[in-house]
Amino acid sequence: MAVTSTRIRLGALLGGAVLATTGVLTAQSAAAAPSTPTAAAVTKLSHSDAANRLRGAGVSWTSSGGCSDRNTPTCTSFEQINLTTVQGAITLKGATGCALTITGGTETGHASGTYSHWNGYKLDFSPTSCLSNYITGTFTNIGPRPGDGAQQYKSGSGNVYARESNHWDVTYYNCGGC
Repeated sequence: MAVTSTRIRLGALLGGAVLATTGVLTAQSAAAAPSTPTAAAVTKLSHSDAANRLRGAGVSWTSSGGCSDRNTPTCTSFEQINLTTVQGAITLKGATGCALTITGGTETGHASGTYSHWNGYKLDFSPTSCLSNYITGTFTNIGPRPGDGAQQYKSGSGNVYARESNHWDVTYYNCGGC
């Protein structure tokens, strides 16, 4: 196999290893990279921009507090959501053909962590029978989530759908094939 090189930014992360020495990614180093997601630079959206994109794709949302303030846990906010998370919701809408209703976004009150709601990687969806049947019938069951035991399903693109008590908690590592 011929080795090809692609120039990347100095210090870019690949599977946690810093390529600061050469700044060059070879076919061998790319093949050695783990298949787990790594935190990388992401595009953040304002609430207004995300809401417009979701509305345009026919994805709705609800807020128990009737608000969108990121600092109020009863609101549903999209402030500082990742572009790929919004694109992932839009991809899900197109793939399922289901009515999708978001019940949680980037507002405070969710669990913390790198791939958290607050950091823009997660959305919560109402668990309609259409959506639930699609997820459980299409994605791979990867067992219960450590900590809370929520049953998890992994899409072909690597996004993870966890069935919590009253919603689907979705972690978008990417846009789901957009």
